[in-house]
Amino acid sequence: MGYVQSWHLNSPENLAQKLPNLVELYLHSNNIVVVPEAIGSLVKLQCLDLSDNALEIVCPEIGRLRALRHLRLANNQLQFLPPEVGDLKELQTLDISTNRLLNLPERLHMCLSLQYLTADRNRLWCVPRHLCQLPSLNELSMAGNRLAFLPLDLGRSRELQYVYVDNNIHLKGLPSYLYNKVIGCSGCGAPIQVSEVKLLSFSSGQLTVFLPAEVKAIGTENDHVLPLQELAMRSLHHTYHSFLKDLNFLSPISLPRSLLELLHCPLGHCHRCSEPMFTIVYPKLFPLRETPMAGLHQGRTTVSFVAYCCSTQCLQTFDLLS
Repeated sequence: MGYVQSWHLNSPENLAQKLPNLVELYLHSNNIVVVPEAIGSLVKLQCLDLSDNALEIVCPEIGRLRALRHLRLANNQLQFLPPEVGDLKELQTLDISTNRLLNLPERLHMCLSLQYLTADRNRLWCVPRHLCQLPSLNELSMAGNRLAFLPLDLGRSRELQYVYVDNNIHLKGLPSYLYNKVIGCSGCGAPIQVSEVKLLSFSSGQLTVFLPAEVKAIGTENDHVLPLQELAMRSLHHTYHSFLKDLNFLSPISLPRSLLELLHCPLGHCHRCSEPMFTIVYPKLFPLRETPMAGLHQGRTTVSFVAYCCSTQCLQTFDLLS
């Protein structure tokens, strides 16, 4: 096992030659500004700690660390991460808290071994719905960001047991899949004018929640007929996903790119029957303070659980406590 406590990045080009079997590299608290390209040569590296530096850039070559299991980038000045992070197939732990990130890496959902994702205290405004597809994700922490909504499918995976979204003041709705999971949501649901957030919102009584930006329409108990586009998308998904198992059969020419992408990764799945949904949802609110979980939060939150259903029938028959 290799151990480096303090390494100043003056001449890293021959690092792999000097330390070809390096497994762990600890470079925290070194005032490092840039991760050099040579880092990609450390092909046996399993743990890389670059926290508490002055990092502004992480080079794309980090995606070459195919054995990497733990990557710590907390307490830096990162505004983005390269999409090559998605090439880290063995990555189990990613800590990117206390940076300046506006978005998560676009291919992060390809890190199929990821178990712990910590992205607290950034400037993130959404959780990409693709993250719901991570098969091993056990803990997600995104406290202290700018989240106004969560993906419809967050919590659908049985592996995901811990979700912390405290102090996202615009966040008012938690997917009902998170009921009976360990959740942190204190400091959420502060009063705000709907006009301040350019998202679809759904109100029930005095409660209002914001819906993911991809949602095009909101259904009610009176909307018994699905929009034509939603019917077509569900039919396409059922045909090609269930029978051919190959959505690549549909080229971008035959469908707009946005709709093709939705076929690969729907908005979510009905919280009642698991039917995929693509453009419209039928939401139903359950204020947390009116559930048995209220005592755990002791009035520190005003959020609601939201059941996202695929039809009026599922909307009417969904019961959070059953």
